[in-house]
Amino acid sequence: MRRNWMVSGALAVVFLAAAAMAAAQSGAAAKHPFTAKDWATLRSAGATAVSPDGTILYVVTFGGETGPTHREWWTIQPDGSHATKLDLPEGFSPMGFTRDGHSLYGSWDVNHLGQFAIFPLKDGKAAPVPTTVVLLPRGIDSALPTPQGNQFAIVADPRPPDPLDDVRHVWEPDQSGIYVVKADGTGGAWWCSSLKYVSASVLGGGAGALAWSADGQSLAVLSDLPRIGHHNVTTDIDVCSASGATHIVTIPNTVSGLAWIDGGQKIAFLSTKSAVLTPEHIWTVPATGGNAEDVTPTLDGTAMDVSSDVQGNTWALIDHGVRTEVDEFHDGALKRDYQWPDGVVEGVPIGSPYAGTSTQIALTVGDPTHARNVAVPDGDHLRRITSEGDAQLASVDLGRVRDVHWTSKEGIALEGIATFPAGYVEGQKYKFLVLPHGGPEANDEFVLDPVSRIVAGLGYVVLQPEYRGSTGYGADFLAAIYQHFGDRAYEDVDSATDYAIAQGWADPNRLAIFGWSAGGFMTSWTLTQTSRYKAAVEGAGITDWSPFLWTSDIQQIDYDARWTDEEPEAFRKFSAVYFAKNVATPLLILHGESDHRVPTFQGIEYFQILAARGKTVRLVTYPGSPHFPTLWQQRLNVFQEISDWLAKYNP
Repeated sequence: MRRNWMVSGALAVVFLAAAAMAAAQSGAAAKHPFTAKDWATLRSAGATAVSPDGTILYVVTFGGETGPTHREWWTIQPDGSHATKLDLPEGFSPMGFTRDGHSLYGSWDVNHLGQFAIFPLKDGKAAPVPTTVVLLPRGIDSALPTPQGNQFAIVADPRPPDPLDDVRHVWEPDQSGIYVVKADGTGGAWWCSSLKYVSASVLGGGAGALAWSADGQSLAVLSDLPRIGHHNVTTDIDVCSASGATHIVTIPNTVSGLAWIDGGQKIAFLSTKSAVLTPEHIWTVPATGGNAEDVTPTLDGTAMDVSSDVQGNTWALIDHGVRTEVDEFHDGALKRDYQWPDGVVEGVPIGSPYAGTSTQIALTVGDPTHARNVAVPDGDHLRRITSEGDAQLASVDLGRVRDVHWTSKEGIALEGIATFPAGYVEGQKYKFLVLPHGGPEANDEFVLDPVSRIVAGLGYVVLQPEYRGSTGYGADFLAAIYQHFGDRAYEDVDSATDYAIAQGWADPNRLAIFGWSAGGFMTSWTLTQTSRYKAAVEGAGITDWSPFLWTSDIQQIDYDARWTDEEPEAFRKFSAVYFAKNVATPLLILHGESDHRVPTFQGIEYFQILAARGKTVRLVTYPGSPHFPTLWQQRLNVFQEISDWLAKYNP
């Protein structure tokens, strides 16, 4: 009987192993390449705020077949337990917790304007009506509580609404000032009325242009020179209190990030000496005024943000190539604090803004095989406490992603991110697409990039080159793009294709190029310089520099600060519309009809010239769309158009 049992048991083990193998094979077979529909439904999470007791507020975002991106607000404990979806009033977007931790403050839609409001929160459900509402003439931009929690500083436009706004729009500089109000909504007043151009917020739930002093009596404030009426860039730093503003320093360049450091003796911020304008080093200035000093002159990466907390820590977000980490800034030196293995940390740590409360912090992390999620420190590393997107991605066959390095024929050391199709076979040549990023003073991050994944899902090897002008490689590399977007950056992007061919990844007879915004410029310009690509897609790209510099909604002289009416040839030199006769590659142009960053006429002009010259070109515009579509039916159509175009011209 024992022998029979052993035989039966052995047979059972074999049967179970075979069944498990069959199930694994069936599961692998059931997986599919990443598609645009996967992107539309992929959930991701980002840390937003930390309460005085350490509870973490985070936002979950995901799309759908139609409509705008959906947002859900959740809370979770630092150990990953008690994840709770919040039931919030319609139109309320929380920015953080109040000092007692029992309410949320944020922006509430009142007559189509976001206004400051506080809603009590109990058992995951907000009260139906707010306890505090502050109504300002044109709504609010952001709000920041004092470390004591007794007041809020609100960045807002102090001007009364234009009664004829539905009839006509007057072109004049936007304004923003500082409105300070008690936590109960009373005693509100405009502080420092001389500061009329306070910078817009740059942080998700905070006020990137403001930083409260430790005693809650004064604010460090950034103010930008208005774009309209100026052909130069300066930023003022002031200290503002109820008694008025004290000017600290004028920086003849752009500034971002703001932090009180050294016990309130100094103010830290990001700026640059470069004509490219992108803030990339940490600077400090005495809080009483004086000369500003670049305290990271030899930084081999790019500083992307700087902030301080009520515990006295100063954090810096640093790009090192396609990886991003959080460093501690102390005594003028940077020390690495937080990394995410095989990925990036997206933003400086978020903690309670109130003195004497929890020291818990939260961060947002991402990598090529996971959606972005919330993480917390756990000893000397970070531990992820949310898992948005994991269940969905379990059924997706994600090809390998690598960061790669090469040297261009000009001798420039370059980095890029290579994304391979599912089932990639080493030594086999594939259809290839080079994907230059937008910005251009930006970079591609080592994360789950939906565009690369979608194109790789079509059977392509995709390479994202970090061309000169990208962040993460030091000041000289970043500044090299100034007046050289059409030659240096182009040479770097073209060398990425050379590299992919040399590696044996790319079939030289099946090459494609696609880029959006500054990457769209690179696409449109590349087609005037080479016919090596069989298909091209240009999204919201710059094709005519002179009018672009004056019609974009933001200051764009970081490309070239010369006057277009004095030196028109300098801007014609890299404008694709003047070299359209050279184009031989079939081109798909995609553009939002309400694009104010790269106005729509840029795509229309290029299309009309190419069409008149008998070139193979298609223009698709999206009604109501800004620089990139926000409605998911339009986003899905973007990638349907791309898929169809590539299938037709680069089969």
